[in-house]
Amino acid sequence: MGEKVVAKAKYLRTSSQKAGLVLALIQGKSVVEARRILRFSPKRVAKSVLKTLESAAANAKQKGLKEGSLKIVRAVADPGPTFKRTRFVSRGRVHRILKRTTHVTIELEGQEK
Repeated sequence: MGEKVVAKAKYLRTSSQKAGLVLALIQGKSVVEARRILRFSPKRVAKSVLKTLESAAANAKQKGLKEGSLKIVRAVADPGPTFKRTRFVSRGRVHRILKRTTHVTIELEGQEK
């Protein structure tokens, strides 16, 4: 087995369920293939996931791993803190608005040069 490298993006302004759908697309793929998938994904969170993937690839390069050998071993979206807001509605009532955040973790594995 090769060496593992991790990159995290915290407090992304999307729900972890939506981010998890995008991460499921790239789970187990090579970094080159995952970049291609994320670049053409219509989901808004794909841009943030691509940025995190690029960070993980840069970390791997810094550790001396070959870019062609990098594979995504683990990609998870954990829920972050939720911002609670209120919206005033009729009859003097208040509805709660939950603005969810996500922590995305991408773990790569590759061979040394």
